[in-house]
Amino acid sequence: MAAAAAPSGYESVLCVKPDVKVYRLPPRQSNRAVRAADWQLESPDWCGRLRIVVVDKRLWLRLEDKTSGDLFARCPVDAFPGVAIEPVADSSRYFVIRVQDDSGRAAFIGIGFDDRGDAFDFNVAVQDHFKGLKQEAEAEQAAKEMAEGPKLDLSLKEGQTFRIAINTGRGGGESGSGGSRSRPKPAGGGAGGILLPPPPAPGSRHGQVKPSTNSDQVGLAKQQGGGGGLGWDTFQ
Repeated sequence: MAAAAAPSGYESVLCVKPDVKVYRLPPRQSNRAVRAADWQLESPDWCGRLRIVVVDKRLWLRLEDKTSGDLFARCPVDAFPGVAIEPVADSSRYFVIRVQDDSGRAAFIGIGFDDRGDAFDFNVAVQDHFKGLKQEAEAEQAAKEMAEGPKLDLSLKEGQTFRIAINTGRGGGESGSGGSRSRPKPAGGGAGGILLPPPPAPGSRHGQVKPSTNSDQVGLAKQQGGGGGLGWDTFQ
């Protein structure tokens, strides 16, 4: 099989698997599914690495030498699932791929992975690529339909007006969008409420009345009995 040159353009690497085996396929019967058990799995025809790359949105499988990186074969993938990559019927680690050389000649070969995780990564990388292409195409179609569709006219016609209510929190009215509501009066206020006691008289301690002494009582008795006015000399 002639080695195929790498396609030109910017190359994006999606996945690299350092250990992949290649098998020559026996003659295929059209009415029977492909089985890896028919490939002589203990004697692969070639061993190397697999690189999954994208060039100009096209997916390529590249089989390369582990040491030198020389290309052994390449497989262009235009759809998945499709004719370019086909899983076998008896294992999830083996696949049939269609490789092509520079002249466009195609051949089918078998590839396989010793590790099931490598086969899983291979599947996911290919699926994610085509899922991304589908989402990109849907987004472009939606943008195109929006651009070609009728425009929504939000401009004001002649004579039309509109009002905007802005709540600044500084209004004085009880109603309206900009007014602030008056505070409720306390329950004890008003004419029917309970009044606070008057402040204490000057000179009193904390509002308490000074208890009377014996001299106070004597002076009070003299005053009530018609004596002279209460003088300061009556106090001891």
